Amino acid sequence: MAEFIAQQPYGNAYDWLQFIGAENKQGNITAHECQDIIRKLNLKSFESQYKILLMWMPEYLGNEGNRLLKLIEEPPANTVFILVAENQEQILATILSRTQLIKINPLSKDDIVKALVQRNEVAETRARQIATIASGNYREALHLLNHSDNDYHELLRNWLNAIFMNNRAGLQEWVDHIASAKMGRENQKQFIRYFINVLEHSLRVQYMDPAQLAFTSEEIDFAEKLKKLANLGQMGQIMEELDNAYYHIERNANGKILFHALSIRLQYIFKGKLLPV
Repeated sequence: MAEFIAQQPYGNAYDWLQFIGAENKQGNITAHECQDIIRKLNLKSFESQYKILLMWMPEYLGNEGNRLLKLIEEPPANTVFILVAENQEQILATILSRTQLIKINPLSKDDIVKALVQRNEVAETRARQIATIASGNYREALHLLNHSDNDYHELLRNWLNAIFMNNRAGLQEWVDHIASAKMGRENQKQFIRYFINVLEHSLRVQYMDPAQLAFTSEEIDFAEKLKKLANLGQMGQIMEELDNAYYHIERNANGKILFHALSIRLQYIFKGKLLPV
């Protein structure tokens, strides 16, 4: 962990899984690890008055997390639990109800711009553009900076082309690729998040002054194309479908079935038809 933090101090769970070579596996805190936590916290402390458990991503506690309920509710003397989470809605309700929630606000846009300019020598115009899309997430800002020409853009463009051209063979090839073992579930989730970012980006350009957002002419052109393809209501529907897809990917949905169904639903949305039940 120390080596990971040294290399990627702003890394997220996806970065950690790549670092440890988890390949296509998703994060998980196992029953064995829960038992080990219980064992260690029941040991007597000699070096300090307090024992502190710092758990990153308690969202990865499945039903095994219920093993920790009694310990969290009635901890040994001078024992402190600090659970660092990204999404409280994904934490077991039984655990969440036994904790005190402290929310950390996102970074301000100006703070992210300043960091990108000073630490990464990014032009201020580009830094403001990235900070706008990152929405207070510095790790996301670094990811956008380092992957501005990544495969996700090409993947998204090919997908939309296949959908609009009703290219069944091309769509089948696309689905086979994104559902392949090489892509894996974590990459699928990253791609979904990328698409959501693109839609949010488009909405900002449409309904805010581009001069204030400091977007490039290429990005404004792309936003204008999306505006012609989908109105505000349709974009809202697409985001909802993407959120649902992300949810089901996390729960091990079959990739081919999921992305086939998602492609069909996007076709309905773009054509203004009622979605199939």
